[in-house]
Amino acid sequence: MVQPPAVVLLSGGLDSATTMAIAARAGFSVHALSVRYGQRHAVEIEAARAVAQHQGAAAHIILETDLRAFGGSALTADLAIPKDRPDAGAAGGIPVTYVPARNTIFLAHALGWAEVLGATDLFIGVNAVDYSGYPDCRPEFIAAFEAVANLATRSGTESGKRFTIHAPLIAWSKAQIIQRGLALGVDYGMTRSCYDPDPAGRACSRCDSCRIRLAGFVEAGIPDPAPYSS
Repeated sequence: MVQPPAVVLLSGGLDSATTMAIAARAGFSVHALSVRYGQRHAVEIEAARAVAQHQGAAAHIILETDLRAFGGSALTADLAIPKDRPDAGAAGGIPVTYVPARNTIFLAHALGWAEVLGATDLFIGVNAVDYSGYPDCRPEFIAAFEAVANLATRSGTESGKRFTIHAPLIAWSKAQIIQRGLALGVDYGMTRSCYDPDPAGRACSRCDSCRIRLAGFVEAGIPDPAPYSS
């Protein structure tokens, strides 16, 4: 049986690795797309490469789009990464680690590749439960981009195809994501989520992303296999 192609945005983190496994289990031929956008935590790109190979992606593209030209985020500019915030993952305003329009940009690239592949399914590992309050991780954004995809492409107009943006993790807790991923064989030791890793690529355990991830593993009752500096 021929598997239909799908484009999966693969950052190299916990959520995207789980999303990729979900897409594969659903019967899609996974075409993974990672973006090197000038992020200070570029170690995630090597993690994405390892995850794509481990999970048997049909193809894996690492796209170069340097958002440091714009800055505006602690991930792409010389701004301090918040550490030890007690409200990490809670709704308390949009943190400085938000990258302006990042998921819009990433999904636009994924949509372009999907058109070339003849794919109508795109997967993104956004989450609106255990997350940092980014506006481009909400269900409203996903629905809006899906509408754009079907209005702004030849496939969605002339060919009459309908794009679907899948965000399977959007309403799950981090613990639920981890449990589902483990059931699908995801190796979380390969994934990297830290915003401020050390030169050896070890996670800091103190940024919002680390704190949310570690809390998820605690809730799931499983030790995090990724390396930490402390």
